[in-house]
Amino acid sequence: MREEDLALARLPPVRPGMRIGLFGGSFDPPHDGHRAVSLEALKRLGLDQVWWLVSPQNPLKPHAPADLGRRIAAARRLANHPRIKVTGVEAGLGTTYTADTLRKLKERLPGVRLVWMMGADNLASFHRWRDWQGIAADVPIAVFNRPGQALRALSSPAARTLAKARLREGDAHRIGGIPPPAWVFLSSPHVPLSSSELRAKREPLLAS
Repeated sequence: MREEDLALARLPPVRPGMRIGLFGGSFDPPHDGHRAVSLEALKRLGLDQVWWLVSPQNPLKPHAPADLGRRIAAARRLANHPRIKVTGVEAGLGTTYTADTLRKLKERLPGVRLVWMMGADNLASFHRWRDWQGIAADVPIAVFNRPGQALRALSSPAARTLAKARLREGDAHRIGGIPPPAWVFLSSPHVPLSSSELRAKREPLLAS
């Protein structure tokens, strides 16, 4: 791996006992919705930091994302917060699937409490992820609402399977200290933005 790629893939410094929210995705492009969700997570989940895990590629999406370095640079400009960290660690770990990334991160971060963050649209399709039940058994999960997605997400196969592990929204601050499986659905923020929609608007302009 190139020296610059290794630099992009370094983990932020941590210490045992910290609670870290992991927010994975292509961030192609990053947008204000990512930041709004991260700020809400810091406030309501009792987290010390939120890490944006900018993925080299998403196995569930057919298109190839933009250059990793450019996406990380854009994400860092947008995040602009001391407790939101941006990393391309999956490139360094050589992982594509979330289950593999989490296992390797847990090996490298003993004593650190990890919480996986996802949007309601991801919960709706979570049962299609590789080893999704293993993910749920490895880390607690915080699910953030998206406009028009709540009913679909909360009636999804994954939500039904994990129904007994769901916390009340008022207990969201406890999520980082509860052994998995454990998950919570947060009804806000209601962010209408998505990277896919922004990319679809951008691509015709680039082609013109």
